[in-house]
Amino acid sequence: MSDRPIRKIPSPNIWHWPEVYEVENRAQDVEGAIFRHLRATFDWAGRTVVDIGCGSGFHLPLFAESAETVIGIEPHQPLVNLARQRVVGMGNIRVIDGSAQHMPLDDASVDLVHARTAYFFGPGCGPGIAEALRVLRPGGALVVVDLDATAHPYGEWMRADLPQYRPAAVERFFAAQGFDLARVETKWEFSDREALRGVLNIEFTKRTAARAFAHIPGLSLDVRYRVHVRRKPEGLL
Repeated sequence: MSDRPIRKIPSPNIWHWPEVYEVENRAQDVEGAIFRHLRATFDWAGRTVVDIGCGSGFHLPLFAESAETVIGIEPHQPLVNLARQRVVGMGNIRVIDGSAQHMPLDDASVDLVHARTAYFFGPGCGPGIAEALRVLRPGGALVVVDLDATAHPYGEWMRADLPQYRPAAVERFFAAQGFDLARVETKWEFSDREALRGVLNIEFTKRTAARAFAHIPGLSLDVRYRVHVRRKPEGLL
């Protein structure tokens, strides 16, 4: 394990509005398309899973349904506390302080490292990739799930607020790092219009959120994700 200090990269939406982000988590991918794709890509049943940037721990119980051990890693102490509260009584889950660049885990000690819309934004995230490969066992996988900014309409709203973000450059970066890429279509569905408005307001600028809200006539929208997967080689190359 490394003794390097933890570098905390803020995640403004969940750090500042965890209760609204909980609404967003419940609305995202209501049909479970991402988890179906992940299971088909890498079966974590009976294995050890790490969720980087686990936030308030929303996905930890889902992994724990079949994994032997699930470890949530989160750098923001208030979210660490929320995640620990969520998993009280779940004996195969633990939540620890750490970051993508500094996981307090032994070498070759886990089978799957999962990061969903957390830290991994392409160029510049090399230290996190190297750290994930360190803790993975041979044959294990690093899975990075992020929003597909090339897809309409959600990706268009992202690009409006992040004009410096270049989706093609991010995809080239991951390809050069040895990741496979799949695009997964999902459905987001909200309980009411105010829940939808609240989530848009923490994800986008005021202007873009208003435009997005006006664009969505009901309670659901289609959102596409990218799933990047890199496996750690087994044996010597």
